[in-house]
Amino acid sequence: MTPPAGAAEGAAGTDGVAAALLDGQGRIVWWSRAATELLGWTGEEVAGHLARHYIADAAPPDRRQGPPGGGRTMRLRHRSGHVVDAEMRLVRPDSAPGVLVLAMASGGGGGGPDRDRDLGRALLTQEGVAFAQFGMDLRPLRTNEPFEELRPQSSEDEWLSDLVNVQDGTSARDLLSQVAETGAMVVGAEYRLTSDNTPVVLSLTCFRVEDALGMPVALAVVASEVTERRHTRRRLTEAYRRAIDIGGSLDMAQVAQDLVEVLVPALGDMATVDFPDDVLQGRDPPLGDARPKTEAARRTAAKSAYGPWPPELLQPGELLPPVAESREIAPRTVGGVIVSDGELSRDILGRDPELVARLVPEGLRHSLGCPLYRRGRLFGYANVYRTRDATPYDEADTKLMRELCARTALAIDNAFRFNREHRTAVVLQRSLLPPAATDSAAAETAGAYVPAGGSVSVGGDWFDAVPMSSLRIGLVVGDVVGHGLPASASMARLRTAVQTLADLDLPPDELLTRLDDLVLRMKGEAEDPDGVGASCLFAVYDPVTRVCEMASAGHPPPAVVLPDGSVDFAPLVPGPPLGVGDNPFEVCSLTLPPGSVLALYTDGLVGEHHDPVTGMERLRENLRELCDGERSLERIGADLIARRPSAQSPPDDVTLLLARTRAVPEGSMASWEYPADPAAVQRARADVDAQLAEWGLDDLRFSTELLVSELVTNAVRYAGSGPLTLRLIRNRGLVCEVSDPSNTQPRLRRARSTDEGGRGLFLVAQLSERWGCRYRARGKTIWTEQAIDDPAGA
Repeated sequence: MTPPAGAAEGAAGTDGVAAALLDGQGRIVWWSRAATELLGWTGEEVAGHLARHYIADAAPPDRRQGPPGGGRTMRLRHRSGHVVDAEMRLVRPDSAPGVLVLAMASGGGGGGPDRDRDLGRALLTQEGVAFAQFGMDLRPLRTNEPFEELRPQSSEDEWLSDLVNVQDGTSARDLLSQVAETGAMVVGAEYRLTSDNTPVVLSLTCFRVEDALGMPVALAVVASEVTERRHTRRRLTEAYRRAIDIGGSLDMAQVAQDLVEVLVPALGDMATVDFPDDVLQGRDPPLGDARPKTEAARRTAAKSAYGPWPPELLQPGELLPPVAESREIAPRTVGGVIVSDGELSRDILGRDPELVARLVPEGLRHSLGCPLYRRGRLFGYANVYRTRDATPYDEADTKLMRELCARTALAIDNAFRFNREHRTAVVLQRSLLPPAATDSAAAETAGAYVPAGGSVSVGGDWFDAVPMSSLRIGLVVGDVVGHGLPASASMARLRTAVQTLADLDLPPDELLTRLDDLVLRMKGEAEDPDGVGASCLFAVYDPVTRVCEMASAGHPPPAVVLPDGSVDFAPLVPGPPLGVGDNPFEVCSLTLPPGSVLALYTDGLVGEHHDPVTGMERLRENLRELCDGERSLERIGADLIARRPSAQSPPDDVTLLLARTRAVPEGSMASWEYPADPAAVQRARADVDAQLAEWGLDDLRFSTELLVSELVTNAVRYAGSGPLTLRLIRNRGLVCEVSDPSNTQPRLRRARSTDEGGRGLFLVAQLSERWGCRYRARGKTIWTEQAIDDPAGA
């Protein structure tokens, strides 16, 4: 309800007084906000109603009795139903018709408006509260003495503009204008005085003052200085923030340096950290709360806020001199913090002049010392000093020191645990890998494995070169998901499975399918199936046909370096990683000239910065430069790894397998084809006898004739009508193969004395060093290998 003209004037000076304007019939035509607060009725609810309806048990005052302004106590009805005792008085406005009724609740301290004036007077005279009142035009009306002490010696306008909010840069004048406009109270806003040479931060609380009619009349400001409190809070907050970096390295010296970088300037201007030699050398200190021998303690890190570490003090890397036991240093053994000054520090050192000169900074005022204690082991000791700041250390400083040292001890303990597990995993990993270099009739190979550095545990990367039948070689590289001992164990299972499946002479795609089934079973056994998986590349190279067949399960394709120096990647289509299931793998075939180099690798070699495309291009360029025919494969592998951006500490395991192919000369291989007829046995023996004589292998003629007789006889018996193929290959050994269209699996068994047959394969096994059977697209091949006494002469 808008007050009629003259009503506001009649209510002037009645701050906090409820007011209502009545017309000549006693109806309410205006109702103040204070009246709503007193009785709960809004102006819209009471407009037009008779005023006597809101009186509980007395008749309305007779305006004909006595002069206007006479008052009496009356009981008024509240909107909620209860009764409010109020002192009533009437005022006849000069410019508004009717009667203005003023009411003030009785009790609660009495005094009416005087109570508010008393409160304002007390606020202005409080010594510990800085208070000021500003007009709506932002000009100061009243200030108390504490406020004047905070305000710098400048004009009020300049002062309001010079106070800048520490968060958004707005001025205190903007703050007052905002409160004056919106009426929203602002509590605890921090402002920095920019015009003063000494930084001063004030906390301002500002609110708007309204009169009884709800009209804004002034702005109140309560101020307090928080400069020192803010500085302390900021210093501690910054220290806790920087403490996150402690333990980011597994290097003990770096952990110590990280600690002193936080201690200075958070707690002092000089700091040191001392570690026993056991800790620096990667050995756990002994259990127990006994302090380590000072002879074995070494200064590991030191920092001064004023430049280089003073030369007269003990330098990093030097052994601590012996210090006699004393009760002052007993807290070192139980994790306590020693708070001392210069005198106590000298007492701890027995006031030995040499020790004091080497261990106590000049001008020492106060110091904190705290052990790095964890799991019953004392890993070291940290000290921080104040040499120019005379402020003693308080409880917050001691708490911070204790927490920083506890965090450092935890970081060191974690580093020890990681290093132990890492060493164990690396030893296990290397013991499960094959020899770094192999030499066979099919290829010369060289493998390299570099475990991940930094805080990453060893992974499950592996490589292998598996000898296969008929001089062929299987090349495999794999990468198991995860790190640590579980990954190494999974790698061992997969490598064993690959060797077993390769011994069955399975083609690459079928081998990966069987391996995929194994990984699926491993996932079913694991507590975390999502953490089980692997990628794998398997290739088979035949030196007779010079064909390399390969298949990939989520693994990058190998690089191929031809003898002319050209480098390219095999046009291999990778299948899904192992453990997905129900997906076929595609075989890629390449014919390689002798002297070609195959480079099989894991993504740790090319995946730097998560950009394998760039890594593969870099690998192509390096191979083109390094594979010039003069370097050994071991040297090429070492140079490839050394040229990585993070060669010293790779973010992931790096595995590389290089193979330089060889070929069997055409004159060292002979083959014949026979019909499935018993007469083929005699022809085969004659052909073999003549070929061995030509090769000068007379010492193998007898055994080879027996082998051929048994194999061809079995083929004639079980092959049906299909043709038979006999092949001899001479290299470092003599390989004899008999192929037929039958898929019958030959089995070695022990024949009884009464059996007429069953001794053929037993003779084959006795006459050869190795023998076996492999299946082709149609039929099978039974093969044997015999050693040649003089392979060089052959």
